[in-house]
Amino acid sequence: MSSQFEYFMALRYLWGAEGRSEGRSFLRFITYVAIGGITLGVAALLLALAIVRGFSQKIEQKIVGFGAHIQVSSYTKTDILRDAPALRSKLSRMEGIARVSSVIEQPVLLRRSERAIDGVVLLGMNRAPTYLKRRIEEGKFAVRDSQRDHPGIVVGRELANRMALEVGQLVTAFALQNGEVEGGLSGIRRPRVKQFRVRGIYDTSLKKIDKVYVFSSLPTTRWLSGMPERSVSRFNVTVSDPSSIKPIAARIENRFGFPLAAQTVYQRFAGLFAWVDLQQSIIPLVIGVIVVVAAFNIIGTLLMMILEKTREIGVLQSLGASGPSLKRLFLFLGLLIGGVGTALGTTSALVLALAQQRFNVIPLPAEAYYMRTAPIELNPLDFLLVVTATLILCGGAAYIPARIAARIEPVRAIRFE
Repeated sequence: MSSQFEYFMALRYLWGAEGRSEGRSFLRFITYVAIGGITLGVAALLLALAIVRGFSQKIEQKIVGFGAHIQVSSYTKTDILRDAPALRSKLSRMEGIARVSSVIEQPVLLRRSERAIDGVVLLGMNRAPTYLKRRIEEGKFAVRDSQRDHPGIVVGRELANRMALEVGQLVTAFALQNGEVEGGLSGIRRPRVKQFRVRGIYDTSLKKIDKVYVFSSLPTTRWLSGMPERSVSRFNVTVSDPSSIKPIAARIENRFGFPLAAQTVYQRFAGLFAWVDLQQSIIPLVIGVIVVVAAFNIIGTLLMMILEKTREIGVLQSLGASGPSLKRLFLFLGLLIGGVGTALGTTSALVLALAQQRFNVIPLPAEAYYMRTAPIELNPLDFLLVVTATLILCGGAAYIPARIAARIEPVRAIRFE
């Protein structure tokens, strides 16, 4: 019976509290303000966590999808990996490795016309990365050599815009590093030249990738680079479990030793991942302050309510309500304010997050954030932690006013003006 009385009174104070004189509805207004503060803080924190988690996942998908979890190459980067089939076979048999792809990398000058010339990195691959195939905006990822037409090439959107490239156009690649020498040892080095037809245009929203890297077939890129038949520039290694990237990279280096180097995706794009980690650590902390402030606003709300209801508290005590009972009443009230605010905030955050996932209502500048719309990744653990922490904060904030209410003397309270 005691707990039912306290819960009933807490509900009555929550929805129907009124002051003693003029401005009677002000007490109800500040109660709703306290609920609104909790709602705003919880919704903002949950959305921030969902967006930051989405950023982390999308950035990693883009980078890993473009390349691989681990790149195995020579320490000097200029040396090639010889006897590639045997080395690839050994890598493929290592535990935890799902796929190994051969890659030939060759810097070239790409020319469309006299005014449209740019330096790019040509990547020759046996097959396209799965992620990149999904990011083709125009044409398709068709780079296989054909006797009936020029070999295909796939370029990034940023490069296509800079050079005014379109699907179906012919471009010429000049490989200067490993050109053929004319006139003996002291002769002039003539660049290797190859014409390509643009087969596709991809867009990852990562400018550093889209404006630099173009893709073609492995045999054509090998010819341009002047590389021996059984050699490659590097291997792209995809692991079965992304959490084991670093241990597997260490195992590769320990097994094969110098001059082989195994570089993880986190090492190659350290600056980008540092930016993501900074957002993950700072943004939830800053937004979380809103929840803390809103929770402690409950102290002021309850103290004002106690001040306005002092005579009523005295009457309740004269009717048999004990100090502990009054303390539980105002603790219940603090938890109710926090619970209603948390429920509204959680619902609002979920609705907004689902709307963003479906309709992309929050646009972003791709040059700054590497994507055109705010990514959302909902995690039930985030909701559980935020709800639990908010309710604990609200309960803790309500404890001080609850103790004050429990210490009010009945006679003085009834005579209180």
